[in-house]
Amino acid sequence: MNMQKIGSFLAELRKEQNLTQDRLGERLGVTNKTVSRWENGNYLPPVEILQMLSQIYRVSINELLCGERLSDATYKETAEEYIVVDLMKKRRDAKKRLTLSVIVAVITILAGLSLILLTGLLSAPLGLRIGSIVLAAVVIALGIGVCCALTVDAGVYECPACGNKFVPSMKDFVLGMHTVTKRRFKCPKCGKKCFCKKRLS
Repeated sequence: MNMQKIGSFLAELRKEQNLTQDRLGERLGVTNKTVSRWENGNYLPPVEILQMLSQIYRVSINELLCGERLSDATYKETAEEYIVVDLMKKRRDAKKRLTLSVIVAVITILAGLSLILLTGLLSAPLGLRIGSIVLAAVVIALGIGVCCALTVDAGVYECPACGNKFVPSMKDFVLGMHTVTKRRFKCPKCGKKCFCKKRLS
């Protein structure tokens, strides 16, 4: 994305509508300085603002992000380009989330086991020892919950029976038996229960 080109296009469109930066800012609920930053190419407006600008300027969001008006052929080409870029970004994000969940799992298990071992080694009153074991169990349960939250929608699962790709509910994800790369789910399309393979895209 050419931020300078986008900024110049935003300024051009605003002037075509006979709007000042102040007036546009009022319509969008932002300051004139924010509008100026967009038009100078320093920042890109958030998605919600891009939608509003698209309506005000009567151009597509794709045209706003390209920094120019597009023909039908160019529009289709750039739309596909943005889809590919978005899919690649989602894949990278999914990998990061999976890596983070492994790190959280390792830290959680080490912390929980350390608490349990420490409890066994201490000559503390029985109530304190039980409390430490309960605390270890809570730490492990919270760690597992965080891992599940990080990985449930990091990618999709593919049904081996029909090839359908889906994101399971949190409940199905937590309760599904699993191996490292597969989980047992009921496919929402064919209804078969089988081990579905994790796919990042």
